[in-house]
Amino acid sequence: MSEDLRQPSAAPGGTPPATDGPSYLSHRQILITLSGLMAGMLLAALDQSIVGTALPRIVSDLGGLDKLSWVVTAYLLTSTASTPLWGKISDLYGRRLIFQAAIGTFLVGSVLAALSQNMIELVAFRAIQGLGGGGLMALAFATIGDIIPPRQRGRYQGYFGAVFGLSSVAGPLLGGWFTDGPGWRWIFWINLPIGVLALIVTSYALRMPTIRRNHKIDYLGATMIVASVSTILLYLSWRGVSYGWTEGGALALLAAGILLAVAFVFVESRASEPILPLRLFRNSVFTVSNVYGLIAGFVMFGAIIYLPLYLQVVQGLSPTASGLAMLPMMAGLFTSSIGAGRLITKNGRYKIYPIVGAAVIAVALWLLSNLHADSTLWTIGVFEYVLGFGLGLTMQTIMTAVQNAVHFRDMGTATSATTFFRSMGGALGTAVFGAILTSRLTSHMAETLSPAMAAKVPAGAAQNVSAIQALPPEVKAPVLEAFVRTLHDVFIFGVPFAVVAVVVAFFLKEIPLATGHTPASGSGSGSGDGEAEAEFAPTISH
Repeated sequence: MSEDLRQPSAAPGGTPPATDGPSYLSHRQILITLSGLMAGMLLAALDQSIVGTALPRIVSDLGGLDKLSWVVTAYLLTSTASTPLWGKISDLYGRRLIFQAAIGTFLVGSVLAALSQNMIELVAFRAIQGLGGGGLMALAFATIGDIIPPRQRGRYQGYFGAVFGLSSVAGPLLGGWFTDGPGWRWIFWINLPIGVLALIVTSYALRMPTIRRNHKIDYLGATMIVASVSTILLYLSWRGVSYGWTEGGALALLAAGILLAVAFVFVESRASEPILPLRLFRNSVFTVSNVYGLIAGFVMFGAIIYLPLYLQVVQGLSPTASGLAMLPMMAGLFTSSIGAGRLITKNGRYKIYPIVGAAVIAVALWLLSNLHADSTLWTIGVFEYVLGFGLGLTMQTIMTAVQNAVHFRDMGTATSATTFFRSMGGALGTAVFGAILTSRLTSHMAETLSPAMAAKVPAGAAQNVSAIQALPPEVKAPVLEAFVRTLHDVFIFGVPFAVVAVVVAFFLKEIPLATGHTPASGSGSGSGDGEAEAEFAPTISH
């Protein structure tokens, strides 16, 4: 069955079949399709963790230490800013074609990055990678909304939790192995077989009808949101860290980002087909879920990024060993994700899970803030498991709530918006937690090191894991103590934000999840508030 279907003829009895509703698949078709979607998601998720381990070697080979942060920032800029655009375009032209275009863009960027001859080229090609990566996550989740009834999505939730858990562990492992073995360029080459598999499977299995609509892409809105996000992230990732948060150029970037955001809202309120329809924010489930996602993303990225730092610096583990040491977090994430998914499918309720998830994350951050230099790996593993358990209860549940509450025609836009706010939270968290790390480390080293000891620490050694491990024992011990105190500050800083997420989750309206055969209880079209509009149509066979 071709993806591009013409409008079907009227059904017997003169009632025209639904042409603006979901096309749910059978269990077997879903499993086949999920393999392609998960391969595409793995591309984006793995890229967030595999590059960091190889960065020191990349700088040694290509030079340009001053451009090191841009290898990460370039990807972050384009992926976050392009996410809403991918979702809107997929609503207009069909999910499969646009998802495959995102995979293709990501693979082109990967090949070019692997062939980079200097840091400028690598930064540019990482931006191309990010452009494709921005569509991978959002479109995968939007496609899930197309093919799986809301009530049944929990049944498959564990698979996607496994993708994130696998990437968080496999990324550092593969990054370290490739860097020490065949070379850092293989962290990009490895994307090719995964991407080709995703293209093949989605071409074979993902055959969904595309509804022909009159459409107009909001290019001005797209330009505004890309410019606004880019300037704000540049302020957080570049000017503030490198030049000072209140320096003139930094404040100019921040002001420009805010003004562009205001202009974006103005443009969207008048666009015929906006990139991010403002009417979606009249839907309380959509609004509350995205506020929650922004806060949860802020806390989640801050915790996940700095756990490997503790393992490598304080515990002295290699990148490969630190990846293995994070397996308990993956186990916790996998356990809660599968368990919550099955319970959601069984009873059709989801509100309790983000509440409990954020509370568990708050407890986990408090536990992690109590780690010290001689904490055992068993203790660390238990704390990691608690963190993973909390994470598994949050993000996928929020996505299910949003997809259940919006009209089918807005599925791609709403899903990409949820991914966008989570990414923005992650970007903010990364920048803020990084600023705390930098400032507090300087302060704590002044506390733990005497002037004579400080003189024995080479310039820049505190930023280099190998240099720290090579310090004389009498100097190394107070340096590690400074790191322990600093990471205590970093983890404890996230606790109040996790508590705020708990409070926000209590405001989440619970709409019983639809089964795919009948509308959710209390739903209806024309209600005026956008809540759970009639979005369920007869299943189209394939």
